[in-house]
Amino acid sequence: MVCCDDDARVIDDDAVSCADLQAWSAEFENLTGRVSSLFVHPKSRAHARQYLEGLLAPIERKNGWTIAEHVGEKEPKAMQRFLNLASWDADALRDMGRDYAIEHLGDPEGILVADPTGFAKKGHKSAGVQRQYSGTLRPCR
Repeated sequence: MVCCDDDARVIDDDAVSCADLQAWSAEFENLTGRVSSLFVHPKSRAHARQYLEGLLAPIERKNGWTIAEHVGEKEPKAMQRFLNLASWDADALRDMGRDYAIEHLGDPEGILVADPTGFAKKGHKSAGVQRQYSGTLRPCR
């Protein structure tokens, strides 16, 4: 739950108001409502919503375990089962994402700028964490 003071400002953040949070929450409900149609089973719909919550959460590492923990699950089994076994249509989700972006960001005079920037990989023991080129990162010395 988000705490607001008497001036309807979010505690510890002067840039975001409670009205902002309410609008974002309503839009999140709208978006998850669209995506839920891709999942037949009600539990899969719930896990998809939780997964999106986790991806948007301010947690350092985002994986089945940390996302399950963040959304209040006692253990990660259900989230991991959802990520590994849930049946859904990736092409339909891609199309929904495109349609959502066009609906909210589209402009007849707009252009798309593709930027190949990335983020710094962390760790030394996981697959894929080797230093990789990223135009925004400083070279290793």
